[in-house]
Amino acid sequence: MAELVTAEEIAENNRFLDAVLETDVMKLTHQYLVKKTWTKPDLKDFKSQLYAIWFHLYSRDGGKGPDSCGFEHVFVGETKRGKEILGLHNWVQFYLQEKLRHIDYKGYVARKNKNRPDEDDQVLSLQFSWKGLVKPVGSSFIGVSPEFEFALYTVIFLQANERVTRQRVRIEEYELEIVVYRHGQHIGTAYPILLSSDNENLY
Repeated sequence: MAELVTAEEIAENNRFLDAVLETDVMKLTHQYLVKKTWTKPDLKDFKSQLYAIWFHLYSRDGGKGPDSCGFEHVFVGETKRGKEILGLHNWVQFYLQEKLRHIDYKGYVARKNKNRPDEDDQVLSLQFSWKGLVKPVGSSFIGVSPEFEFALYTVIFLQANERVTRQRVRIEEYELEIVVYRHGQHIGTAYPILLSSDNENLY
C-alpha cells in the first residue's frame, strides 16, 4: 500500500536538508560534487537533488505502491511485512530507540582481543531486536555526525550507476568498505563494513 507523505513530513525533510547544508561537511561535499560535475553549483538545485535521492518514495517490495525511501531505511529503520528489520544503520536512532526501550541490544561482532565495545570503536556490527523482530547483523558508524554519513553515502551513490557500489575508503585508522545499493535514482540502503583497523586486527 502506498505511503501517504504529509505536508508536515515534507517540511521536516526540508528542515533537515536546510540544517545539513549549513554544515562545513556538506559545504565541502557540495564543492567536491560540483568539481566532479555530479551536481550543479546552485544550492537550490543541490538540495532538490538530495531530496530526490534520499526522500522520494519508491516501492521496495514491488507493485505495492511507493512505501519506502533511502532516508527512512538508513537513518530510521523499517520492517518488511512484520517479518524482518530493514536498514536502521544510524547510531543516533539506535541510541534513541534503546533509550525508549524499543531496541534490545543483543551484542556485537568482536574485534580481536576485545569482548566489548569501547571508545576506540567507530564502526560496529550489531545484533538487536526491534518491534518484536531480530536483526541478526547490522553495521553502523558510532559517534559520527548525521551530516558525515549523509555526505559520504551521497558521494558514493553519485559516483557510479551500478546497482551496488562497494567503495573501499580509509577514514583515520579505519579501512572500510562503504556499501550503497541503488534503487533506480534513489538510495536503497547504505552502510559501512569495517575491514581493518590500525589499532588491532579483526577476527
